Amino acid sequence: MKTYRKLAASLLLLTAALPVAASAHPPIAAEAAAANFEQDRADILAMAGNYRVSFNMQESTRWDPDYEVLEPKRSGGNEVVRVIEDTGRKIVLQHMLVITGDDDKSMIIKHWRQDWEYEPAKLLVYSDRNAWTWEDVPERMRTGRWSQTVYQVDDSPRYAGWGQFETQGGVRRWRSNWTWRPLARRDAVRAPVYDRYLSINRHQPSPDGWVHWQDNTKMGTKDGKLVPIVQEYVLNTYIKYDQYDVKAADDYWAATKDYWAAVRAEWDRVARAKGGIAINEKADTGTVISGRLLEMADEVQEKSLTTAKAISEAKTLIEMNTRKL
Repeated sequence: MKTYRKLAASLLLLTAALPVAASAHPPIAAEAAAANFEQDRADILAMAGNYRVSFNMQESTRWDPDYEVLEPKRSGGNEVVRVIEDTGRKIVLQHMLVITGDDDKSMIIKHWRQDWEYEPAKLLVYSDRNAWTWEDVPERMRTGRWSQTVYQVDDSPRYAGWGQFETQGGVRRWRSNWTWRPLARRDAVRAPVYDRYLSINRHQPSPDGWVHWQDNTKMGTKDGKLVPIVQEYVLNTYIKYDQYDVKAADDYWAATKDYWAAVRAEWDRVARAKGGIAINEKADTGTVISGRLLEMADEVQEKSLTTAKAISEAKTLIEMNTRKL
């Protein structure tokens, strides 16, 4: 606990030293917020669709003179994004990767999820390794703004931030505040000298789809202090495309949506009851229960496990593997 408090204090000091003014805009007048609300919603909803996605990752500037910068990495695939909840002030988008094997059969990988909430009072943010805690959004920064909370493949939290839609140079985008986030598996499996990112995220609609641009400062602990190691830029480009087995993704979701709705609800319940989410993670899988939660969804679709039994086991796994904060 002393180690955690010391690290938390370091985080606060580092955050205070960052150029917050660069990400925090003046408060938005209520009239302007109301005028932009429907356009904001339209831009978020427009991220749903069928896409060919490319992931472009490049480390650029090293801040630690002993660090060796990685070569740029590119990957991609076919991804389906669906609106699974829309209450007006909250929109939930589920991503699913569609992979076609050598036998022409499609495999679905439940991918990340993004929840958008209008004028939120608090967010579940990444606070330390294996821990996500509640953080208030400054009251004067709520009007007209949207939060984005990103969840991992098993619906456990990953990171959250708040920001606003703005138009600069003729391009409309949502831009986050400074956001802490845990290592992605692509980095975690290498056991790097850094162990988290400090990031700004941008989501921008385009004529061909949309882009997700990340500015990541990879941070590591040296002599008990968090220090920057290297800068990374990530550009994920979603291009409208449906020349693949889109139906396989929709069939997967139709078969498993009730199970996943219960899983989401259980993570939410635990976060409220325990003051956040504290759960151990593995470099190659995410949370220690991620593999089983995903496996049960496949069994539900295959009808080798009932939805009710899968939900019961999932609730037990989440409850037993999370701790109070």
